[in-house]
Amino acid sequence: MGANTSEPTSFRTPRTRSNQSPRTPASHLSPSPSTSESNPTTAAYTNTSSYTKDTSWGTSLSCQSSLSSLRQSLSENPHIYDITEIRTATNNFLAKRYSSTSSSAVSAAACWRCNLRGRDTVVFQRKFRRKIQTSQLKERLSIICRSNHMSIIKLLGASISGDHIYLVYEFIQGSNLVECLRNPRNPSYTVLSTWISRMQIATDLAHGLDYVHNNTGLNLSIVHNHIKSSSIIVTEPSFNAKICHFGTAQLRRETDDIETLEAGSSKRETEIEGGNASFRELKRYDSGDRHFEGLRDYMSPEFRSSGSVTQKSDVFAFGVVILELLSGEEPLKYRYDKETGDFLRTSVIDTAMAATAEGREGLRQWVDRRMNDSFPVEVAEKLIQLALDCVHVDPDNRPDMGRVAGKISKLYLESRIWLENVKVPTGISVSLAPR
Repeated sequence: MGANTSEPTSFRTPRTRSNQSPRTPASHLSPSPSTSESNPTTAAYTNTSSYTKDTSWGTSLSCQSSLSSLRQSLSENPHIYDITEIRTATNNFLAKRYSSTSSSAVSAAACWRCNLRGRDTVVFQRKFRRKIQTSQLKERLSIICRSNHMSIIKLLGASISGDHIYLVYEFIQGSNLVECLRNPRNPSYTVLSTWISRMQIATDLAHGLDYVHNNTGLNLSIVHNHIKSSSIIVTEPSFNAKICHFGTAQLRRETDDIETLEAGSSKRETEIEGGNASFRELKRYDSGDRHFEGLRDYMSPEFRSSGSVTQKSDVFAFGVVILELLSGEEPLKYRYDKETGDFLRTSVIDTAMAATAEGREGLRQWVDRRMNDSFPVEVAEKLIQLALDCVHVDPDNRPDMGRVAGKISKLYLESRIWLENVKVPTGISVSLAPR
């Protein structure tokens, strides 16, 4: 689908971490520009002569522009939409459903693109796992909507009608990762034909999920519970990735059957303050009437056996997505065996482990061939091993997302160095005409 050439200002927030990956524009796919040219912001700050030529008038305009950008990036108060607003915007839910992005595979959730209060939005209709009072909804919305990160699609508000909640997210132009990797109309083509474009996506995802788990600043242990390739939007031209459905699990009450903290529990303790009351609550994950909001391909072993969903379940799903990103293959496939008449199950985890056991040559064969074997093999080895660590059977042996994000940032920088070293020389003319 068409791509928006500029990132919405609502994602440009001052609450970014210092170790967040560098954002690279479309020019990173071209071999000719230098590092300073590919980052105009850096170039502007390194060119000191430009400051000596600035007039006070120009400085005033720059300050006004910065203040305007900051004002637009600040969190808005969450909107509690009246259901009549949603009905009007969606033509009483008769408007054509939007299915060009993540909604195409999000638990068959109904979805509409519409205009609400002057903003281009996407409305998801989801059924409650447990009912929630309006006061609780307002409190949770106020918490979730305070969060801002460039790799997370912003939640604007919600509405309740009967057993359904209508979640309103900012519309982001782009395609989901599934469509970018596996276009059924042209399987041999992918827009992600370079290594650096895939590293950019991996870096964005790692920092986005690390933010959800560890850096919202809300003193809460948050589980995303919707990590899968169909819930990741890839924007052009820079191929940045954005995670959809942040806050859906909390607002639908998928993950928070609350119970008093018990001694000896290994669960993370969370502190919630509201009004004059301050109390400690523990998120317990009940396997009775909950399920992981994803496909079976992304479910961790402990969830399949016990229904337990934690942040380590998100880490497992993240690892599957990274393996999917590097191989271009589906997480889980079934192949019909003519000899036995059975369907044989093949997972991207199994094929990655087998390729790793074969050494570098096996990895080169396993990595998506549509990149034309043009990638740093050592970096690929490290990233594949990191992804396999994320899908370890034992959740205690999976790394924390903070550690994962740090390692992937380092691999991203190594990939940038590799890209600079393999650039095609310029200024050389080649003639194919007969002499």
